[in-house]
Amino acid sequence: MAKRRLPKPVWLAVKAGNEKGLTPADNVRAFDELGFSPTIFNRPTSFDMSTSIMGTKIDFPVIVSPVGAQAIHPGGEVAAASAAARQGTAMGLSSWATDPLTDLLKVNQDIFFQLYWVGSKADIEKRVMDAKEQGAKGLIVTLDWSHTPRRDWGVPPAPPSNMGLKTMASFAPAAIARPRWLSEFLIRGRIPDVKVPNLWGRDKNDVPYFGAAWGEFERTPAPTWDDIKWIRELWGGPFMVKGINTIKDAKLAVDLGADAISISNHGGNNIDGSPSPLRYLPYIVDAVGDQVDVMADGGIRRGSDVVKAVALGAKAVFIGRAYLYGLAVSGEAGVYEVLDILKNGIRETLYGIGKASIHDLTKDDLMVLNQGFFVPPTQ
Repeated sequence: MAKRRLPKPVWLAVKAGNEKGLTPADNVRAFDELGFSPTIFNRPTSFDMSTSIMGTKIDFPVIVSPVGAQAIHPGGEVAAASAAARQGTAMGLSSWATDPLTDLLKVNQDIFFQLYWVGSKADIEKRVMDAKEQGAKGLIVTLDWSHTPRRDWGVPPAPPSNMGLKTMASFAPAAIARPRWLSEFLIRGRIPDVKVPNLWGRDKNDVPYFGAAWGEFERTPAPTWDDIKWIRELWGGPFMVKGINTIKDAKLAVDLGADAISISNHGGNNIDGSPSPLRYLPYIVDAVGDQVDVMADGGIRRGSDVVKAVALGAKAVFIGRAYLYGLAVSGEAGVYEVLDILKNGIRETLYGIGKASIHDLTKDDLMVLNQGFFVPPTQ
């Protein structure tokens, strides 16, 4: 449905990963390599799906991921945040979002602000303190963008380096071919993804255009471990490092005082060929899972995927593309429906394997599928 509704360049930009797209494909494939062993006796009649991340309670282990550079629906991040609140969960707000943090907090009090290392330390400090003063529940520092936005198959770069009116004009024929999509933006007086209000400069009235902000991001030297420790101390509240892929980095995040980590390859928009976070998950959980909340993202498409990730040790998962599909189709209602599909899928899977609570899930509830055969669980 999202594919039929969106202009082709927008659809391809959402769907594709970097270069050959090996990583987003593996993100999905990794879940397909795991199965369950259904039970028929002593099935539960009620289910506990609630959990917490960085002290924030959520009704089920799915959080709406921070996603930037959207040209999906004029409802934008506010629509997604409202749907998340109605479903009893939290949302991460990207620095590259088109809606400001203050607008999201009006519809959902459980917002985590995602920080990118863009500009001077003085600018970064102002954004961090502003998010804290406004009432963001936690800070997510995302470190897994590798500045390798090349894509094959004629897919637009991720994101276009000069995104703005000129870029939008070049996409005009594709936009006109989707009149319903275009009319919704025009009716609300919005042009997709022109300004990024969460990346303001010297003061909050200095809101940059996307292209200018992206250029500054590319010119900003990557942060060091000491820089991230400085942010952690500056923030002083619930703190997550997103983009972990190794045990070494997980332990470094623990050392700087992180309350949570998210295993992520940026939805396949990091280095192409990076394996699915699901493959790293159990090893990282074994190494640091007793010290931080461990999350994962990438390839979550159904409730059973969420159950698999939790069984491998994740406290919750982020969803990105899955909610964008719903947002594209019908805004807030679409995101609500996607979350409902996932919530029902979790419940149905728990029922099928005889578990009353997500907290009872273990690796023994999974089977590794291998060319039509499986490795049986230990019991």
